[in-house]
Amino acid sequence: MLRSSTAAKIDGMNLIINGESRVLPADTLSALVDQLGMKSDRVAIELNREIVPRDQWLQTRLTDGDRLEIVHFVGGGSRSRCHS
Repeated sequence: MLRSSTAAKIDGMNLIINGESRVLPADTLSALVDQLGMKSDRVAIELNREIVPRDQWLQTRLTDGDRLEIVHFVGGGSRSRCHS
C-alpha cells in the first residue's frame, strides 16, 4: 500500500536511531530532541555519518530513512570521600 506524503507527515518518518527503527513526526533535529525528551545541551547528534553542530539543529531537516546516532551525556557519578 502506498502512502501519500500527507499521511507520512501525520504518522511520522521512518528513522534509524542508534540502530533502532523508529517512526516519529519530527521534521528537524531540534524537534526530534524535544520529542525524545532530551536536554539539548547534553546531546550530540550524528546524522547520516556527519556530526551536526547544535547551532544547526533548527534548520537541519530530517527525511524518511535517515540514520542518526544520538549520544546523551549524563552527569553524576560517585565522589570519593576520605574518612579520618
